[in-house]
Amino acid sequence: MHGNPMPDSYVYVTEEGVTRHYADGSVEALAWEDVVEVRVATEAGAEAGAEAGAEAGADVLYILLDRDGEGCVVPRSATDAGFLARLRYLPDFDLDRLTLAADSTRDGVVVVWRSPDPPSALPDLEYD
Repeated sequence: MHGNPMPDSYVYVTEEGVTRHYADGSVEALAWEDVVEVRVATEAGAEAGAEAGAEAGADVLYILLDRDGEGCVVPRSATDAGFLARLRYLPDFDLDRLTLAADSTRDGVVVVWRSPDPPSALPDLEYD
């Protein structure tokens, strides 16, 4: 009896955040409240992605980042209507801009959203 092979990774999207589990046991997770930037990375084809070290067959990646630059990479193949609906809850998120970036035929990374209220830097403190 032959079953389907274990996927290279799988993604969980909840009201709290996004979690991606890799076949090697590593995990990326990000709470929605910590997302400050959304990027879309596109590749011309699967071969270009494999040469660059990206997942074979993944032509679009959604990259969610926190203020420290840590985040979660979500392949378009792992997204569903719930993921896209949850992105719309980010303040002033433009789903049309996301769609245009994801459907681009150019290779590259595009920032499609940044938090309108980025965290302010801590003031420099002077000590006596």
